[in-house]
Amino acid sequence: MDRLEVDLEHCYGIKSLKASFDFSKKSKAYAIYAPNGAMKTSFAKTFQDVANNRQSGDRIFPTRVGKRSINDETGNAVGAENVLVVQPYDEVFGHTEKTSTLLVNATLRLEYEQLHIATEEAKEALLKALKKQSGSKKDIEKEISATFTTGDNQFFKALLRIDEELREQKDAPFSDLKYDILFDDKAVEFLATPDVKSVIKDYIEKYNELLAASIYFKKGVFNYYNAGMIAKSLADNGFFKAKHSIRLHSDAPKEITTREELEELIAKEKEAISEDAELRKRFSEIENLLQKNAGMRTFDAYLSEHEDILPFLENMAGFREEIWKSYLKTHIEKYTDVVEKYRAAQKRRAEIEVEAGKERTQWEEVIEIFNDRFFVPFKLVAKNRTEVVLGQEPMLSLGFTFEDGVDSASVDRPALLAALSTGEKKALYILNIIFEIQARQKAGIKTLVIVDDIADSFDYKNKYAIIQYLKDVADGDNFRQIILTHNFDFFRTVKGRFVGYGNCLMVTKSAAGITLNQAIGIDNVFINDWKKNFFSDGKKRIASIPFMRNLLEFTKGEEHADYVRLTSLLHWKTDSQSITQNDLCGIYNGLFGGAETPANGATSVTDAIFQLAEDCLVAGVGANFENKIVLSIAIRLKAEQYMVDKIADPAFVDAIAFNQTPALLNKFRKEFPGHAAGPILDRVTLMTPENIHLNAFMYEPILDMSDEHLRKLYLDVKALP
Repeated sequence: MDRLEVDLEHCYGIKSLKASFDFSKKSKAYAIYAPNGAMKTSFAKTFQDVANNRQSGDRIFPTRVGKRSINDETGNAVGAENVLVVQPYDEVFGHTEKTSTLLVNATLRLEYEQLHIATEEAKEALLKALKKQSGSKKDIEKEISATFTTGDNQFFKALLRIDEELREQKDAPFSDLKYDILFDDKAVEFLATPDVKSVIKDYIEKYNELLAASIYFKKGVFNYYNAGMIAKSLADNGFFKAKHSIRLHSDAPKEITTREELEELIAKEKEAISEDAELRKRFSEIENLLQKNAGMRTFDAYLSEHEDILPFLENMAGFREEIWKSYLKTHIEKYTDVVEKYRAAQKRRAEIEVEAGKERTQWEEVIEIFNDRFFVPFKLVAKNRTEVVLGQEPMLSLGFTFEDGVDSASVDRPALLAALSTGEKKALYILNIIFEIQARQKAGIKTLVIVDDIADSFDYKNKYAIIQYLKDVADGDNFRQIILTHNFDFFRTVKGRFVGYGNCLMVTKSAAGITLNQAIGIDNVFINDWKKNFFSDGKKRIASIPFMRNLLEFTKGEEHADYVRLTSLLHWKTDSQSITQNDLCGIYNGLFGGAETPANGATSVTDAIFQLAEDCLVAGVGANFENKIVLSIAIRLKAEQYMVDKIADPAFVDAIAFNQTPALLNKFRKEFPGHAAGPILDRVTLMTPENIHLNAFMYEPILDMSDEHLRKLYLDVKALP
């Protein structure tokens, strides 16, 4: 973006504006001095519309057809992402996820994310296998977590809790059970009712009696459920085909050489238990209870086919654990893969977090810039920097330490804002602007920054801190700036620090629209502009009178004839109307050397003042430095002339030695109490002195003030009855 072509019509009060900004020169920034009401806010709003992909127009006169053309040197429209408007103050404006990328260490974050990805892939493979194994439609991850921990969101903690148990577990006795049937919500609720629990308890007691009397089975060690699984496992793994045998311990030890022998023995032993009349009675009672609940038919049917699980139903929580451990044991390789990857990831993650915690990021640079440059009663700290560096959290949380002498206290943002002055709040706002700029710098986004009176209402210390940062921005290759201000001191300072005279513009507003002109007289308007144009420009000649009078006061004293004569051009005296342009130029030549005279040397200076004031009334709205002084001088001369004529006491007027305007006004009030001219004359004493009694070094206040009020006051004074 080396060049910007702006063509606007009817955009928020800007009737017309055509301007070119050439950033290809040494400076990548422009400064525009615009008095209040000229165009500053409208210009910024128009560019904010570009940033928001929104149409611009005239809000007061919406029927006017607007035009907005903002193109770069290639003729392409400037994109929304390439515009940043910095408002004077926006309390809501804060850092975003984009600015939080300033914390990211790309290498560490990528490794951190890859660790997570590898673990998640292994986890998904295990969950898929478990879902198929269990036949469950439930959320397997939550079920496992809830089974082995106190919550349903601690999956990895659950796996680690049973790691040692799974490694020691020899088989998977419950791997074929259907999870959703056994742990249907209604079934679990049913099994927990007192009647059912009592009947199941009776069944288990009888079952255990029979198991204790069994030749081969032992409670809690080797029941027929375990035996059946062992028979199958041995056969499937070729144990008997390899001519191996097993020896069953009893009073009459028995050697088994085939799967069939083992299964037959198990069946007989099982039949002796399961066909016991008392046990059958207990099981019938359970079936009767199940039949009473229509919704339990599926569970009833499944239980009839798997009577051997009845002893485990007394402790459903423990049974649930055993079932999941059986499922996991069936897929022990996938389980081990998840656990090992998770542990390795956790170990490396901890190492990365330590590395990330030591990282000096661009966020630290921003915070350091703010803490070092801005004078505010608080310091900033980054609270969750490590988490944001690694992408665990999207947004950085700022901490604020409020400082008052030796005392300090941590506060949150709302409490901080409540305690800050307006200027201090604006400093905090600037922090967020710095974050935004740095984020764009890091992302390499070519950005046009429109700065709208960012330093307004700041004290000088913080104003210069802002100027320094704007200079830093201007030094970056990715940024171009247009700095708008109605503060002449700020305008002059940015010119001297980094913008340069050639890129300083001033606004003129007329009925036709807005024009931007090369700024003049920024550093010393008297030396650099008015003195050079004293003989050729009538307004600048009149505007120079207060400066010349000050120089005579400093060098010759108040009694000097030239000082007295110039005083007669600032106050209405008996000789005021007789002083000519040649007289004024003679005083100038006496001060600065030379013998030049104006073309209209014989004309009255006061007549010229009144005529030039009329010209000021129709001038375009702009800086108009000399216009304000000309109008102020004309207003006071007109007002004093009016009071002198009304009072009609030459001796009184001639006797006034100083503060002539207040003296005349006091006399006028006494002689004409309640006169309609009184309020207008009061405004003269309030508005004009500072614009007249100024010197070459202290004239910013009148420059920043619009001359609109002076124009109205001049018309009011002219019309005094």
